[in-house]
Amino acid sequence: MERLAKIFFFVTLVMGMVAVGIFALNVVDTIRETGAEIYTPKASRTRIDTLAKQAATPTLVPISMVEDIVTGDETRINIYQRVNPAVVNIEITQRTTFYDGIDASGSGFVYDVEGHIITNAHVVRDAVEILVTFHDGYVTNAEIVGIDEYSDIGVIRVDVDPARLIPVTLGDSSQLLVGQSVVAIGNPFGLQGSLTQGIISALGRALPSAQLISQANQSFNNPSIIQVDAAINPGNSGGPLLNYRGEVVGVNTAIRTESGTFEGVAFAVPSNTIKRIVPQLIENGEARYSWLGISTVPDEPGFSVAALAEVLGLPVDHGVLVEDVTPGSPAAVAGIRGGTRTQTVRGVDIFVDGDIIVAINGIFVRDLDQLLGYLVENTSPGDVVTMTLVRGAETLDVQVELGVRP
Repeated sequence: MERLAKIFFFVTLVMGMVAVGIFALNVVDTIRETGAEIYTPKASRTRIDTLAKQAATPTLVPISMVEDIVTGDETRINIYQRVNPAVVNIEITQRTTFYDGIDASGSGFVYDVEGHIITNAHVVRDAVEILVTFHDGYVTNAEIVGIDEYSDIGVIRVDVDPARLIPVTLGDSSQLLVGQSVVAIGNPFGLQGSLTQGIISALGRALPSAQLISQANQSFNNPSIIQVDAAINPGNSGGPLLNYRGEVVGVNTAIRTESGTFEGVAFAVPSNTIKRIVPQLIENGEARYSWLGISTVPDEPGFSVAALAEVLGLPVDHGVLVEDVTPGSPAAVAGIRGGTRTQTVRGVDIFVDGDIIVAINGIFVRDLDQLLGYLVENTSPGDVVTMTLVRGAETLDVQVELGVRP
């Protein structure tokens, strides 16, 4: 029995050594193949390799899902691919004894194959040198053709191969509606070719122009401004605002902010203003505006005709209340009358009993902004327009030959 036990022990020991040898061979094989320092059973290698390949292979979206992409996504992609080649980055440089470098930057877009580019007047104003960078990185110099401080529109020109110039299409800003989707393309903070989206928040806003009038240090308002909530930041100025047909409906011009960056309110000059101003800038280097020659109540809340109708006993609750008429102006020549007496309203003295302009060429006007918007977008100096007035209990039409705004 003792001998049998020794034989059993010997056999067991040999078998154990064989097993250990096989285990060691497995480990060696594993280390040799993978370079790993830990044991990985050979039986699991196939599964691991499969998982590694799956991790390295991107998951493809099923064709059925691709076909169901939201129409809006497709539209924005299409707009960007078509219009971005027309959008440029504009850098303004100044070189002095003490400074040599970029002083300001903005955006612009190609207007025609003659090399004209539209931007903001404030972007290129007082520029010593203008550098234009196209979407593909091509850089060239530009010269100022004309700027208009009232509308904040500027036109510059580059001398390049016409094949590089892809003009935009201008849309009809009078057809815009609040709530309509729009996109902006520009170069915020120098980030070239950035697209943002939003909606039209309001129409018919007015912004003070940068151009001061010498008399009384006053400035004309830039009317018909489009308010949007698309993200507009420094560097976006001068870039296009586009509808979902890819048409330019405005040029991004300003934001309302307390931080210096976008806070949800941005403004664009409408395309119909562009259509009237840009050809003048190209031809003459400056723009001329129609002039009526009236002054009205303060441009403040509580002083519209709607707000004053009950207080003053006015016969209508809309229109433009004429306080004063400039001597020798088109309005004076046509016989439009200003106020004849003073009345204090909310602590402000205003002239009352003057004519109330309620329409121009048969188009209803709610307030001064709408009247100015019509004059800017639809008339030129020398045009004869029909003003519909309310004078006391009368309603009458008056023909006015528009002059040139000072």
